[in-house]
Parts: sequence; C-alpha cells; structure tokens
Amino acid sequence: MPTEDTLSGAATLANQAGLHARPAVKLTQLAKSFASRTEFAVAPDGPWIDAKSPVKVMRVKAAKGETLHFRASGPDAEAALAALLALVDAKFDEE
Repeated sequence: MPTEDTLSGAATLANQAGLHARPAVKLTQLAKSFASRTEFAVAPDGPWIDAKSPVKVMRVKAAKGETLHFRASGPDAEAALAALLALVDAKFDEE
C-alpha cells in the first residue's frame, strides 16, 4: 500500500518482445539489488506486482507498447525507481 514517501514513475515497453522471460529476470535482479520495496503494474491503479518476484513478474507478459507503472518506497527508493525506469527505457539492453 503506497504512503506519502512512495515514489512512482512509468516507462513504455519499447523492446520487440515486451516483458518476456529475459527482461523479467533482469527486472527482478535489478529490483532485488535495492533495499526498497519495488512494485509495478500495467495499469496506473494496479494490481501491483512485487518486482522482486520472478514468478509474479513473468506472469504479467506485457507487450511492446504497454506502459509499466512503477512505485518504490524505502531507504533507496529514488535510486531503485530511477534504475528500473532506465532499464525499461534501455529496452532491457536487448537491442
């Protein structure tokens, strides 16, 4: 549940395959490198998915052109949010 210290942002999937297995693994590994709680959703109002859970992330199967909405809260929330948005913007370094 978000609080006033929850940061949020959004990025559009631009890589050809969208959020498939490899990008899902990259996203969860990156999220796990931060202490903050990190979540994402394909709709601005959720449902929110734990970005640190590979199984939950892979279930999303978002396609190219869909927007991922992120939120982060905790000691390094600003860095976590920036890194996750940058990963999506960089097309998960796949192209």
